[in-house]
Amino acid sequence: MDPRQLPVWALHQPILDALRQRGRLVLVAATGSGKTTQVPQMLLDGGLAAGKRIVVLQPRRVAARTVASRVAWERGGKLGGEVGYQVRFEDHIARDTRLCFVTEGILLRWLQDDRTLSEVGIVVFDEFHERNLLSDVALALVKELGRTTRPDLGIVVMSATLEAEPVARYLATENQGGRGTGPGR
Repeated sequence: MDPRQLPVWALHQPILDALRQRGRLVLVAATGSGKTTQVPQMLLDGGLAAGKRIVVLQPRRVAARTVASRVAWERGGKLGGEVGYQVRFEDHIARDTRLCFVTEGILLRWLQDDRTLSEVGIVVFDEFHERNLLSDVALALVKELGRTTRPDLGIVVMSATLEAEPVARYLATENQGGRGTGPGR
């Protein structure tokens, strides 16, 4: 099957336009629509990361590995080239890797090492309905980074079952004195 036949491709241009205009996007689409494998490729091919990396957060290590393998295969490359992944104890990311599939813990470690995520253009929170403490902290930190030192940093939140409106409101608001800093609060 041609990946461009997946339902998410019907939203290709609106996805790119929304992220270009607002720098934030919440995408809710059915399981199997192509969100996980196709949206990161759309963002990369659309030039939305401005030559920087697109980091796709996966809630589980096995998902990061398998999705990265699938996307690398679809793009005709080898894992660890243009497309790679990093999970605890496994790193298949090179300097020229543009699509990085990682767990929330890896992103938090990257934030400790580089508080501005200087090599990252977009952070995609995939399967966000599987929220946990790490994903909430990661979203809060990335949002704050985008609000302060990295207004160019794109944020995409994707899910099959998420209530989009509370997350969209959270991404659209400014933090006020540390209150309301978590999604859905």
